[in-house]
Amino acid sequence: MLDREGFRPNVGIILLNSHNEVWWGKRVREHSWQFPQGGIKYGETPEQAMYRELEEEIGLRPEHVKIIGRTRDWLRYEVPDHFIKREIRGHYRGQKQIWFLLRMCARDNDVNLRLTDHPEFDAWRWHDYWVPLDVVIEFKREVYQRALQELSRFLTWPAHGDRRHSSRYLRQPHGQRGQRSGDKPQPPSVTPPQEAAACDAPLLVTKE
Repeated sequence: MLDREGFRPNVGIILLNSHNEVWWGKRVREHSWQFPQGGIKYGETPEQAMYRELEEEIGLRPEHVKIIGRTRDWLRYEVPDHFIKREIRGHYRGQKQIWFLLRMCARDNDVNLRLTDHPEFDAWRWHDYWVPLDVVIEFKREVYQRALQELSRFLTWPAHGDRRHSSRYLRQPHGQRGQRSGDKPQPPSVTPPQEAAACDAPLLVTKE
């Protein structure tokens, strides 16, 4: 489903935990990282598409999240020709997206990257709100910057010097939880049960 300009309607998802870090996923068999996203099907609203993509890509259901905000209008990016199937070149130009900012109310182990037969991600981590755009595929970087900037209006900013620095908990579907890429395997350890995040946690991050 394309609009008159050749853009496919799409949704993007920025998911916050209780520390206001964002869910950051590694694409299957690639070295690029991105937020969950996906197309809007005929007859769906952007919100309905967002909930469907949230479950298909990372295994979370509507009761696992709370909507904090969304972008006011579509954000567009064009896809280079060599990424476009030959039969739709000349018709398809790229994506136009509505971005949602969500609060995760579930536990980390509720995330399931293998819910479908064609997963989008093979690992994930929590990261600072201002994610490093150099690990995002190049043609999406401007939209990511614009989405993060616009949705930051729903957040408040701490005093200078109170910044959190984090890029933690690289998680893979088949591997030890909490093990970072490149780390040597560690002996198993016992960890306390994880509580679900509170959906009313304060919206406080550090301004870029």
